[in-house]
Amino acid sequence: MKMTRRDVLVLALSAAVAGSAWAHGPTRQKVSLTTEIAAPADKVWARVANFHDMSWHPVVARTEGQGGNEVGAQRVLVLKGEGEPTITEQLTRYKAEAMSYSYKITAVDVKVLPVTNYSSHLTVTADGEGKSKVQWRGAFYRGFPNNDPPPELNDQAAIDAVTGVYKSGLDALKAELEK
Repeated sequence: MKMTRRDVLVLALSAAVAGSAWAHGPTRQKVSLTTEIAAPADKVWARVANFHDMSWHPVVARTEGQGGNEVGAQRVLVLKGEGEPTITEQLTRYKAEAMSYSYKITAVDVKVLPVTNYSSHLTVTADGEGKSKVQWRGAFYRGFPNNDPPPELNDQAAIDAVTGVYKSGLDALKAELEK
């Protein structure tokens, strides 16, 4: 069977498309957790509204930063633990009237949090009289940008780490405000 020039071209394109499917790299992951708190939304918002105060999160030793709650403000989360690891973040949106803000990580060691290109949103909403909901959601890529990541930097490691950060923070916030 003799192949025409067209057949060779079709075969070459098919091989290229099939090969690119194996080499696409990581995909964007998402985590969203919501907790109900038996406290009014304005009280909950008052506790989380200051971008430079994450003392409500149990792994944060202290927060350093500048810029207040203005878009572009920077904060450095100094974490509890050996060597006081840090995460640097930038405020990308702040809407006090909507009880919501968004931020992104600008610097983190993947050994501290195995993610790259991370952005997050925190929102408080009223949920009936004297109750509220807090939603914390984020999107990110795993800590290893290429194919065949080591287990500690794969998609599941990133999802598990972010889920753990959100869950421990929301659980602590709930416990504090429901006293």
